[in-house]
Amino acid sequence: MRPVTPELLSRFDVAGPRYTSYPTADRFVEAFTESDYLLALAPRADRAANPPLSVYVHIPFCESLCYYCACNKIITKHPERGDAYLDYLEKELILQTQHIGRQQAVSQVHLGGGSPTFLSDAGLTRLLNLLKSHFKWVPGGEYAIEVDPRTVSPERLRFLAELGFNRLSFGVQDFDPQVQKAVHRVQSKAQIFELMASAREIGFESMNVDLIYGLPKQTLESFRETLAQTLALRPDRVALYGYAHLPERFKPQRRILDADLPLPAIKLGLLAQALSAFQEAGYVYVGMDHFALADDALAVAKRQGRLHRNFQGYSTQPDCDLIALGVSAIGRVGTTYSQNAKTLDEYVDHLNRGHLPIVRGLSLTRDDLMRRAVIMALMCQGQVQYEAFEQAWLIDFPSAFGPELSALTALAEQGLVRLTPSSLEVTDIGWYFVRAVAMVFDQYLQRDLNRNRFSRIV
Repeated sequence: MRPVTPELLSRFDVAGPRYTSYPTADRFVEAFTESDYLLALAPRADRAANPPLSVYVHIPFCESLCYYCACNKIITKHPERGDAYLDYLEKELILQTQHIGRQQAVSQVHLGGGSPTFLSDAGLTRLLNLLKSHFKWVPGGEYAIEVDPRTVSPERLRFLAELGFNRLSFGVQDFDPQVQKAVHRVQSKAQIFELMASAREIGFESMNVDLIYGLPKQTLESFRETLAQTLALRPDRVALYGYAHLPERFKPQRRILDADLPLPAIKLGLLAQALSAFQEAGYVYVGMDHFALADDALAVAKRQGRLHRNFQGYSTQPDCDLIALGVSAIGRVGTTYSQNAKTLDEYVDHLNRGHLPIVRGLSLTRDDLMRRAVIMALMCQGQVQYEAFEQAWLIDFPSAFGPELSALTALAEQGLVRLTPSSLEVTDIGWYFVRAVAMVFDQYLQRDLNRNRFSRIV
């Protein structure tokens, strides 16, 4: 495979969606209400025929503000706010299970934020007990929690394992002290190494490390050291995200000086450096932003064609309904997407009135579902076999997607895709630009003249 050079990266340095869903969340509408969601949820009441659920819980609280952050969060030094929040999560759980019944099987649970480890041990115990009393956790499932290294100790990691978590994601972002100071997230290298060693000793099935390139004060030299430290940690998975500087949308980012940001050419150099380092260290490029060791479940699933993608990223769990709990959380049930209220006050108000806090969503059309199938096949398997797709959707693929296949000719000439009479395939080098391939099939994006709300695709 030819190297992923800064020159090649610069050619595709455009804005575009991450495709954790299709249509993307910016297409949700307020006309979608609680009643639409309950209509979609109703078939799950027939528990015998249901595949396992996925459950996402959003914990919005953080003790301190990271300037780069674009997540929905609440900064507070008052841990009791977490206890009050759990009261409302319980109300939401009760409302959900009133419609589908208790003890539906769950094979994937993910706690995100914010910082889920903001909750006290008692709070986390209460939350897990609530989830286990309302749902039946399936043995061998993925039970993950996002961890702020500044809020845990080796003892607390052991406690998380005892609660039932088997996967951890550490928010590292960068090891360089100057970069950490510039984004207001200071954490020592020694602390992170200690936590990773403890997690291995405890027996967590998978540990992920999040890194961000394009942060203020990052240089090629400093990021080379961050990559070296990450490889010394040898996490099972690495998520490498490009920093999207959108201060007009995300107020915390206004504390980052434009002059401190790496120039576009340097940012592309940081990415090229990372791609080379992880590849040389034996990591498999699973897909958009994600790397995994060859024996990790994600890498195995990719090799076997079993990879899936949802709002939390890549997963080994089959496509399934996703129940979303908490402020701003996004769910997927049947052929619908739904999102909870984005502010705590509005979230609380809905629940106090006895309603689920759903404020917007989308009912997918047949065309949406068909395009989603194409995009997810590209993002996860890297190919679309026309015959299988035609049998599933009762269409002629070249006729149904004639304009898209014509548009892909340019990408084929650049070596990113391979077009044959029977298939569309992403090449080895094309995997690094799979978002650009997926964007061709996004009918909403093709009609949209304002793409700057998205992050860059490289």
